[in-house]
This record gives sequence, C-alpha cells and structure tokens, in this order.
Amino acid sequence: MLIEDLVREITSLWLTDELRRQKPTPVDEARAGLHIVEQSLWKAIPHYLRRVSNALKKHTARPLPLTCTPIRFGSWMGGDRDGNPNVTSKVTRDVAFLSRWMVADLYIREIDSLRFELSMSRCSDELAQLAYLVLYKGTTQEDWHHEGRNQQMHVDQPTSALPTKLPAGAGLPSCTGHNDGDTQLPILQFPRTDGRISELQEVEKTPTSVLLAKKPVGVSSRMGDDHSFADSNSADSSGSVRHAATGSPSSLTSGRYASFGSSQFNAQKKMFPESHSFQKLLEPSLPQRPGIAPYRIVLGDVREKLIKTRRRLELLLEGHRCDFDPSDYYETSEQLLEPLLLCYESLQSCGSVTLADGRLADLIRRVATFGMILMKLDLRQESGRHADTLDAITKYLDMGTYSEWDEDRKLEFLTNELRGKRPLVPTSIEVSADVREVLDTFRVAAELGSESFGAYVISMASNASDVLAVELLQKDARLTVSGELGRTCAGGTLRVVPLFETVNDLRGAGSVIRKLLSIDWYREHIIQNHNGHQEVMVGYSDSGKDAGRFTAAWELYKAQEDVVAACGEYGIKVTLFHGRGGSIGRGGGPTYLAIQSQPPGSVMGTLRSTEQGEMVQAKFGLPQTAVRQLEIYTTAVLLATLRPPLPPREEKWRNLMEEISRISCQHYRSAVYENKEFLSYFQEATPQAELGFLNIGSRPTRRKASTGIDHLRAIPWVFAWTQTRFVLPAWLGIGAGLQGACEKGYKDDLQAMYREWPFFQSTIDLIEMVLAKADMHIAKHYDEVLVSPSRQELGAQLRKELYNTEKHILVVTGHEKLSENNRSLQRLIESRLPYLNPINMLQVEILRRLRQDDDNHKLRDALLITINGIAAGMRNTG
Repeated sequence: MLIEDLVREITSLWLTDELRRQKPTPVDEARAGLHIVEQSLWKAIPHYLRRVSNALKKHTARPLPLTCTPIRFGSWMGGDRDGNPNVTSKVTRDVAFLSRWMVADLYIREIDSLRFELSMSRCSDELAQLAYLVLYKGTTQEDWHHEGRNQQMHVDQPTSALPTKLPAGAGLPSCTGHNDGDTQLPILQFPRTDGRISELQEVEKTPTSVLLAKKPVGVSSRMGDDHSFADSNSADSSGSVRHAATGSPSSLTSGRYASFGSSQFNAQKKMFPESHSFQKLLEPSLPQRPGIAPYRIVLGDVREKLIKTRRRLELLLEGHRCDFDPSDYYETSEQLLEPLLLCYESLQSCGSVTLADGRLADLIRRVATFGMILMKLDLRQESGRHADTLDAITKYLDMGTYSEWDEDRKLEFLTNELRGKRPLVPTSIEVSADVREVLDTFRVAAELGSESFGAYVISMASNASDVLAVELLQKDARLTVSGELGRTCAGGTLRVVPLFETVNDLRGAGSVIRKLLSIDWYREHIIQNHNGHQEVMVGYSDSGKDAGRFTAAWELYKAQEDVVAACGEYGIKVTLFHGRGGSIGRGGGPTYLAIQSQPPGSVMGTLRSTEQGEMVQAKFGLPQTAVRQLEIYTTAVLLATLRPPLPPREEKWRNLMEEISRISCQHYRSAVYENKEFLSYFQEATPQAELGFLNIGSRPTRRKASTGIDHLRAIPWVFAWTQTRFVLPAWLGIGAGLQGACEKGYKDDLQAMYREWPFFQSTIDLIEMVLAKADMHIAKHYDEVLVSPSRQELGAQLRKELYNTEKHILVVTGHEKLSENNRSLQRLIESRLPYLNPINMLQVEILRRLRQDDDNHKLRDALLITINGIAAGMRNTG
C-alpha cells in the first residue's frame, strides 16, 4: 500500500505543470501566506509555546502565562504598495477581511473539537450562571424570573383552571403505574434539588404530560450537585424528554418547557411549523434544557458568534451591507478570550487540570497569538507618494507647493496641522488617481484601525517630515471617517515606521529620530498612543545594491547604534525592524547568527524581522521546522538581551572597518555604476531579462520605467547573479578592501577581529558561505557562450576579483579551504552539485537558442524550469 501511495504521489507530481501560467495577484499572494499559517503555524504555535512554558517552569519554577505569547506574526502581502500599482485600497481591505475570515473559520474548527471533549457537568458557579444566560438569552422577562443564586425558574400560571394538588402517588418512581379511577397515568419523577423535593407544576392528566420543576436541573450552581434528565431515565442524549411508557419524544421549545395534551400539541405544531433547515440536519442543536454539559452550552454560544463573525466578513467581502448587532459577533480577541478563560478557570477549580491544559489551553494560546486577524497587515508606501499627496492638498488650498519647501517649513506646517482639530483635506477636493489612491489607503486604515493593521512603513524615508506627513494624513482620515459615522474610529492609530534603506539614509537615521523626538507633539503622541515605543526599520536590500555587501553591513551596524542612542536620550524604547531578504546580498543568512551579531543594546527584548520569498516556505512550511525556527528566534533574542554581543574591543577596529568599507564601496561602485560596459555585460551574462517571464510575484521588477541598475529591484539583481553561480552582489569589493588592510599591515588585527567581534565574524562567515556556493568555471562558461567578445574581458576581471576575495577571506579566517568550519554545509553543497551543474549547462544552451528565437515558447518554458531548478539548488536566492 505504501508503494502504491508513492506511485500515485509521483504520478500526480509528474502530471502537474511545473510553471505558473498566470501572474499572481496580491490577493493570490496573501492567500498563499495564509495557507502556510493554516497548514503549519496553526499547529506549530501551541507546541512551541508549550516548550517555552516547560523550559521556563524548569528553570524559574514559573510557567509562561497562558495569554502571553512571545512571538506574533504580521504580513504585508496585500499591504505593500511600494512601487506595486497592483496593490490598491480595495485589495488591502479585501486581504484584511480575508485574514479575519480565515481565523474565524479556524476557531470554529477548534471549538467543534473542544465541545466534543468537554462533556462533563461539574463546573464553577460563574460558568453555570453563564450557561443559564446563554440558554435563556432569547427568552423575555415575562417568561422567566430569576430568584437568588440558585437560579430557580418559574413558569407563569396558565389562565385556565388547573388542579390545586398533585395526583396520589406522584412521588413514586417514574416506572410505576398509578391507577386513578379510569385513568392510568405514568408519572415522571424529577430528582431532588438541594435536598428538597422540587416544586412541581401540575398540568393536564394526559398520556403526554410532562412535569416541570421550578428549578431547571442538570447545571448545578454548586459543585457536586449534578443532575440531568438522564439520571431519571427520562431523556435521550439530545436532551429531548421522552415519555416513560411510550418513549416518544416531547419537544421542549422556545425556552419555556410547556406541556400540551395531544390535541393542543398538534394545534400548536400547525400554528408554529418547525423549520428543518439543512444546517439543522447537519448539526445538533443546543440542549433545550440545562442539564447535560455547561461547557458545551457556553462553547456552543461561542461557536454561534464565530459563525456570525465569519458570515459578516463574507458579506463585507461581497460588498454587501451588514447590520449584525455588535454583540452577536467577535471584533477583538479579548471578547473571544473571555468565555474561554472562564471555561479554563472552571476546569481548574473542579480539579480537571489535565483537561484545562490540553486542547483548551492550546486554543487560548492561539487566540493570544493570532487574535481576530490571524496576521496584522503592514502597509508600506514610498515617501515620495506622500509628498505628492500633500502637494495636491496645499495647491488646492492655495498654500503653495509642499515639496518645494525646506525641511523647517515642512515641519512647522505639519506640526501646526497635527495640533489642530479640523480635517485638512476638503471633501470636495479633486485629485489625480495616484493621489486618490493614497488618500483611500488612509481611509481604509482609519475604518479598520489597528485591530486589522500593524505598522505603516515609509520606504525611502530620509527626513523627519516624511514621518509627520504620514501622521497628518492618518489623523485627517480618522477625523473624516469618525465625522461621517458619528463615532470614533474602529481601533487605535497605526505605528508609523520610517524605513532607512540607502547608505546616505542609514547615515542620517539617528539624526532623523532625534529631530522627531525633539518635537513635543510627536514625543507625546508616542508616549500616549504607542506606550513610549518607537519602531524603526532598516533595509538590507537597497543598501547592498547601492554600496556592496560589506559597506552596507557596516553602515547598518552604525545606524542601529545611533538610533538606539537617540531613543535613549529621550527615554523612548525602540524596536528595530530588520528588512532582510533570503540571499546574503540582501541581509539573509542563519537567523541565530544574524541576531547575535547585532550591536549591543539594539535587541532589548524586542525584535522584528522579515522572512521573504522562498524562505517563508523553507522555514515555516512544515510544523516541525516552524517550531524549530521559532525556538531559534526566541533563544537568540533572549541571549542578545541578557548577554549582549561584545562591541569592538578597541577604537582601532572601528577605524579599520571604516577603511575596509571605504575601499570596498569605491571598488564596488566603480565596477557596477561607473563602468559603461557593465550594464550590457550584466544583461548578456545572466538571464535577467528573461526573469520577467517568471510569474512568481505581483510586483514589477523595476520601480520606474528605466533600464539602469538604479531602479532595478534588489530581488532580480541578486537572483540573476545567483543563476550563473557568480553571486556577484554578495562579495564584489570585499576582496579589495581586505587586501588593502592586509597590505597596510593589519592582518593580525583582522584575525583578532574575526575571533573576538561577533559582528565581524558573522559578516565574514556569511561571505565565506556564498563563496563556497559560487563556481567561477560555470560563470566563465556563461561568458564564453552568451557574452559578446568585446565584453568578455570584463567578465575575466570580475572572476579575478572573485579569486582575490576567496584568497583574503581564507587569510582572515585562517581556514585552508572555504567553509572548513561548516562540514554540514559542505556536504549539502556537494550532494547537490551532480544535479545543479547539468542544469546550469542546459540553461546556457537554452539561453543561446532562445536569444536567437524569441518567440519559441517551448524554449521559454524549458528556460523557466532551469531557473526554478537552479534556485532550488542554490537555496539563498532572493
């Protein structure tokens, strides 16, 4: 059977198309991300939190609090509009609703399993009272009167005359027949309550009579006083009362346990025909009589609210109006946690600790981690788009052109408007489509609030005004929305996070944060609305493409030091958000190593980091690997907080880093940006132009319609060089920098820095790993077949640079060969080479033929398959 299963699996793979034929939309990308949460992280989170809790309990004697989660997830799939025209305000809104829909659906599945498990009757007083409220919440006050904490229920006396005393023998067991004249009436005996005989309301003496106790039985208000219909053999498992003699069910309807004679019952059925919907046939209804399982009653109510929550989101996604009462669905995680925690505390108080710490605890931890949104959506937009929007507004108001003002005037204008109470943007304003899209995005953020969205990231931020501009547009949208709806906005304001990407922006990051925090309005806003917490994002991709990997790493290190110091001067806590990619050229690499190499004080209990592209699937695609990855994050952050990495031992090391960085950057830029032949060489030697045929993302490969490297995104820049096994962005310029330091007599210092300074060691180790994957012979073959003879000399010079970099990396590390200290990596690379090398040879030949026959779709498909194969073999590709 196992062999047959394998054959079927292989057959299915073989017959599945290897390529995506249509470009994915942002919603498609979001669905793929949500699928990973559903299939992997949903299972991994409870297991991970249990391991953390057990470790804490072992070493500190205190477990992790139940609603505490050390890790949360966010996403900008559907929210990242940086250079992506496909991401609109509607897309963002739909993805936010889709994420909420999925988490409600996942909770419904968990509640179904939990209700099956929690079948016991013993519970706390609080849960019993909640169960009563759930059962009778649809009943009017005239129907039921609550008396005392025993919750005794009384039925209104019917207007017709009834017997004033019970028939003789009413106290006998229900199986005993009683001969009262000509009528033989089976009597249903109800169990005693609180040691007293239940007061009974007598009804007509007919074969279908049911006696109703004034106190509903089964859900006891005291532990140990557990009764149910099943105790007196008078109810089936669904809670329907059965006649003792005939066994026929008498339904209990409308929350009032009324009894009828046969004629009255039939007439009542005609007046109120029972609705048999498809849903009712599939699912058992809530028990109509309290007495079987209070946990199931409470969780059943939770399930109904979750179903309405899901249905409401379906209506909103379909563009329909939804008028559900807010009390009928869940909006926040606190609302869902309340009944779950009550069930947990009840189980604990009743001695069912094992049950409480099982599936129920896992669900509570999921709610604490995922909330009612699954993953909060981050929004991202380029700073220039905000300036264009303010240009349109100031021109409409005859105030001039915002973007032409100097920084001081911008800050004065923005601060004055932020202190005001009126909206800035007139409702009658007419603007271009691009500006309207920016305003609509802020409107969606105002309507859904911080319950749905996380941070608003400003890419290419370079000034304090970039942050205040977003704060103003956000405030204006919230004023407008709250004025229209007649109430305050749904949630709190979004965190505004500047993203410093280029080398120049990184160098000025600390000054920008100081300027921001020196403004009274902004500092008070951070303290009041964000708990005195500032988030700052640093970008690894554009800085690496701008100045080379080594210079980017050093500038990122210094920028983080400066930002931490700036926030410390004003007593503001800071969280650094690392925008890493999968490849080494974009800041990728082993998570533990990367976190441990951060500047001292930059990881003070908090850290945010991106996982992008194929690394999401690689790290979180399976529950077991996801648990391991989450443990690595937790361990690294704990160690970096409690035992921060060592700073450079002496100032001489920092000066040496500056010298290596200067030489490296100069060499990198002279080769990439100052050599007129480089762009043509890049286009010929790599499949960069053909990457556009890959339908792997919704975002264009370029920010602007330009053929230069400046506007080429970092992902295709790195990906193209990885295909040829040259991996140029990860090492170009570094060999020249290290050579210059060695020639000046700093060899011993470099080796000491490698041994003692975690940042320098991790930087060198990552470069060494990339060099181990590079292959200059394969890269030379690409040049010989694809590059024009006039440009092949440039390729030869670059290969000499690669050899020089390998040589000096080995000098610094003291290794005899690359990755000598990482045998497992060596084995992995060597095991893939028999598959990888032939695919590279095939790709070269296919590229040669395709460039002579552009319209050959079979060749194009074959090329795309080789691209996928090489990416799988090289791993850190984007």
